[in-house]
Amino acid sequence: MFQGARTRPETKANPRLYQAMDLIYMPLLELQTRMEQELSENPFLELSEPDDDEDLQVDEEGQEEPDDEMDWDEILLDGFDVGGTRERYEPREYYQPPAVEERHLHDFLEDQIALADLDERQRWIATEIIGNIDDDGLLSCSLQEVADGLNASRETVRDTALVEAGEIEDEEARQAEMEELESLFAPHTTEEIEAVLRVVQSLDPPGVGARDLGECLRIQLIRADREDSPAFRIVTDHLDDLLNHRWAEIAKAGGISVAEVQEVADEVATLDPRPGRQYASSPDEYVIPDLIVDKVGGDYLVFANDTGLPRLRLSRSYRDVTAKRSGQDEDDKKNKEFISSRMNAAQWLIQMIEQRRQTMLRVMRYIVDRQLRFFERGVQHLKPLTLREVAEHIGMAESTVSRVTNEKYVQTPTGTYPLKFFFSGGLPTVTGSDISTRGVQAKIRSLVDSEDPHRPLTDQAIVNLLKSEGVKIARRTVAKYRDQLGIVPARMRKRV
Repeated sequence: MFQGARTRPETKANPRLYQAMDLIYMPLLELQTRMEQELSENPFLELSEPDDDEDLQVDEEGQEEPDDEMDWDEILLDGFDVGGTRERYEPREYYQPPAVEERHLHDFLEDQIALADLDERQRWIATEIIGNIDDDGLLSCSLQEVADGLNASRETVRDTALVEAGEIEDEEARQAEMEELESLFAPHTTEEIEAVLRVVQSLDPPGVGARDLGECLRIQLIRADREDSPAFRIVTDHLDDLLNHRWAEIAKAGGISVAEVQEVADEVATLDPRPGRQYASSPDEYVIPDLIVDKVGGDYLVFANDTGLPRLRLSRSYRDVTAKRSGQDEDDKKNKEFISSRMNAAQWLIQMIEQRRQTMLRVMRYIVDRQLRFFERGVQHLKPLTLREVAEHIGMAESTVSRVTNEKYVQTPTGTYPLKFFFSGGLPTVTGSDISTRGVQAKIRSLVDSEDPHRPLTDQAIVNLLKSEGVKIARRTVAKYRDQLGIVPARMRKRV
């Protein structure tokens, strides 16, 4: 058998294809940043103001004609090297954005500790405890681990302090300083740390510093003067049964009625299992819709929400000058090649931005046509819709539709939705049509919200009600959708 090197044709993707896919994928804010970057780097791009008139030409009397001998290469290539881009790090005035202070849960706790009546050693312990409190407000390690961390971190400080104290000349003062340091740097015990932990647990928010959920709830009940209440006893002795809605077992063990257990459960539900979350520093997330659907004269119309984007066009002066250049020397040819490439890049960018815009409009117009009943009557009337269906309708690849709809939002008369919201599988109905998964889930949520709490609907009862509305669905599918909606089973929703 002959073995040797073989040449195989390889298909290399055009770099502009990747750039086009990136442009389609970009949300509105990223696209705006990209356009501003291209505008600063490509001299053939300029902003198109709304009141610009491409055809307006003013020939004022006495205006001199431009000098034909002007060095246009120097103008066109100002700041550029042939084959390169404008220097991006040229000196410019820079405005440092103002710093915005973000305060964490630890900051609030340390502010309160600063006002507490603690000695220096206790403050060290409190600071170590606060440093081990997680974002939920719970202590994330054992007291022994806190002690080990304190003892290890203060060994070096202790040795240095003792050396300095030993250099004190006065015998009495040196002995007093050594005794004070020995007391201050004595090994920490879990009993000592637990005493300081109780101080931390007395801070706000109530429940902070707890070692588990049960302790967190008990601290909040104590702070509310409910230490002698049935709620405190049940949280202490039957927390697992309480979390799993085993009302009968709790009632039997506590010698109370099931109704009283449910009242306790309602009280416990008002407590905060994650008290630290209210102090969590999370940046505000703003959604800027890429598209707008508005009802005009009885029809739903789709608009692109791109008024905030810079309008790009080819620079008229650079374009005209390029058309007049006809040099033949080698340097001039290199300049012309570079100028031509930058001009083509500018034209391509303008075309791709417009193509992105038109593709998004076409996709959204089809969604509106397909989901018209949703816009008129709500989420329960969503129809099944797939990316392939949209792709076949607009004559584009399914991957392109996926990129167009990814991380894009649309503002409608009923709210702002991600475009992916309108895509889901479906279930058949007795009429032969389909209903979307989201629509079925909305129906299940509506049925549970309106049920009799003393006789909650079982999964089979929900199946029967949906079938009466023409939806064919299996019981296990109802159970799956119910779990996805965070709805507990009927036995856990039942009230006496």
